[in-house]
Amino acid sequence: MDKVLFQYQEVAAVVAETRAQAEDALQLIEVDYEPLPVVVDPFKALEPDAPILREDREKKSNHIWHWESGDREETENVFRDAPVVVKQDVRFQRVHPSPLEPCGCVADYNTVTGRLTFYVTSQAPHVHRTVIAMLSGIPEHQIRVISPDIGGGFGNKVGVYPGYVIAIAASVKLGVPVKWIETRTENIASTSFARDFHMTCEIAAREDGKVLGLRVKTIADHGAFDAAANPTKFPAGLFNIVTGSYDFKAAFVEVDAVYTNKAPGGVAYRCSFRVTEAAYLIERTMDVLAQRLKIDPAELRFRNFIRKDQFPYKSPTGWVYDSGDYEKTLKLALERIGYDELRKEQAEKRARGEFMGIGISTFTEIVGGGPKNTFDILGIKMFDSAEIRIHPTGKVIARLGVRHQGQGHETTFAQIIAEELGLSADDVLIEEGDTDTAPYGLGTYASRSTPTAGAAAALCARRIREKARKIAAHLLEVGEDDVVWDGTAFSAKGLPGKSVTMKDVAFAAYTDVPEGVEPGLEATYYYDPPNLTFPHGAYIAVVDIDKGTGAVKVRRFLAVDDCGNVINPMIVEGQVHGGLTEGFAIAFMQDIPYDSNGNCLAPNWMDYLVPTALDTPHWETDRTVTPSPHHPIGAKGVGESPNVGSPAAFVNAVVDALSPLGVEHIDMPLYPWKIWEILREHGINE
Repeated sequence: MDKVLFQYQEVAAVVAETRAQAEDALQLIEVDYEPLPVVVDPFKALEPDAPILREDREKKSNHIWHWESGDREETENVFRDAPVVVKQDVRFQRVHPSPLEPCGCVADYNTVTGRLTFYVTSQAPHVHRTVIAMLSGIPEHQIRVISPDIGGGFGNKVGVYPGYVIAIAASVKLGVPVKWIETRTENIASTSFARDFHMTCEIAAREDGKVLGLRVKTIADHGAFDAAANPTKFPAGLFNIVTGSYDFKAAFVEVDAVYTNKAPGGVAYRCSFRVTEAAYLIERTMDVLAQRLKIDPAELRFRNFIRKDQFPYKSPTGWVYDSGDYEKTLKLALERIGYDELRKEQAEKRARGEFMGIGISTFTEIVGGGPKNTFDILGIKMFDSAEIRIHPTGKVIARLGVRHQGQGHETTFAQIIAEELGLSADDVLIEEGDTDTAPYGLGTYASRSTPTAGAAAALCARRIREKARKIAAHLLEVGEDDVVWDGTAFSAKGLPGKSVTMKDVAFAAYTDVPEGVEPGLEATYYYDPPNLTFPHGAYIAVVDIDKGTGAVKVRRFLAVDDCGNVINPMIVEGQVHGGLTEGFAIAFMQDIPYDSNGNCLAPNWMDYLVPTALDTPHWETDRTVTPSPHHPIGAKGVGESPNVGSPAAFVNAVVDALSPLGVEHIDMPLYPWKIWEILREHGINE
């Protein structure tokens, strides 16, 4: 390595028998560094005289790529004729998934067999196996990746990091198992970050608030390498979902990616490929429009929602929304929160000089990546898989290509399979995370597990059920067309009281198979979704601001989600609570700034804060149900929705509280000192 591009970039490795020995040996390594100009501002990186960071590239520029979506000409025409145009600059700060367990691995290369067993904190074990084969030259069938229980992922454990590669190389070289576990600082300061988008949004509208056009320009700070985990056709992820829940006539979105002297990456931190940035931007700018036109923010949204009868709806940036009922969801949220009463209370408090705010976010997410014609990772299409085997006693083992990190797959997928087969969920064992046994899958991230692997599990079970029907016909001594499945057992038409259960059929599959039917009862299914799914929600935050300190108290927060058909309500609620807590942290306490010398100023939990149970507000939840019409069980996915929708609700609430002072926007995080300075500028203090 001739050039270091960011602080904490790996330049040397030490292998030792203990960590203490490795730390001591590390002190013996001397590296001669020649100071180079530093660029941490993406706008300065684009200036003509900026130092070129990546001299190894043919393109001698810090500009990486330009991407656009929508119709530029049509959008310009709409803006030219629009009576109202609002514009807002928004920065979504650099944050990090920062799971409780950092990344780590154990590489065990057998020099006799040439086989590598790789234990790793991976959200995508099969993809990691393929990448390792490509990098190491070890044949893929000689690589076994095992992803054990993971202490959180949130997108951070999708990538293949240098520590993994070095551990494998060391094991191959030394012929012994090699372990690498990163520190908290290494995790935050050198593994994949999230966000760091500098966005400008313009909305063209009528004077009554009806939106007409949307124009967005974004600078994406990618750090030292273009290592963002996005599908090939979407270098900016799914950011062009930025039209959100609203019926725009035209839209045009453009994104430019830039190199800076920061850690690289850009992962979907609990969001589906840059959807959080998109949702935050449109929801913030809709509130700016409401404030300028003096229209209640809830009413403005009602005037602009995509109507229920417009689905499937094609957005001006090309997405085909599957289903939704935005009006119903927001109405439920307003009713549950007591919106009219809160506005009356707010008016009374404002008259007394108090600062109370109400923030609304009505977001649409896009999940379930994805259809093979548009979605891939490293060229591998983003299908997913399930393999189900029923034993003679009717017990089931199911293996899937995804990998949970606390989402409850072992419960949810067992319920899906049991429902399809007429069994108890206790009869179903779910296995994931071992590439030697599980069918090839693309892993768990971007809320894709239930939309893809859940669909694969349901369709795989139905494939088994069709074979079971043949065996049931044999047992019932009727033709296959005369067999009826009622969800719990097979019976014969016209023969009441005569039925066989799936357990009866399973035993017969190994002991009494009809002529022409293969013994056994198992199947494999690879599911390629025809479209993505589009969960949505209506979130409302109620806050009070302390005039003396600028501290914000979140008095209430209600999240109404629509994730299609719900398999397990308790797991959904747990996912929502976790996502809201992360959204709360992003809005109020998390940022990874760099100084002018490229030093990371928040490389640990002393400076990059993670909320505890004492910090976290009380969450209220509810749901509406709009099934996905193309999904086998009507499910849409929910794990990332709360992180997508909540930051805007928090910021909208704080800005709403300060709106009598003329405040239209504050960039996150909403530190108390920021708000205190605004109050002081207006002569307000205790």
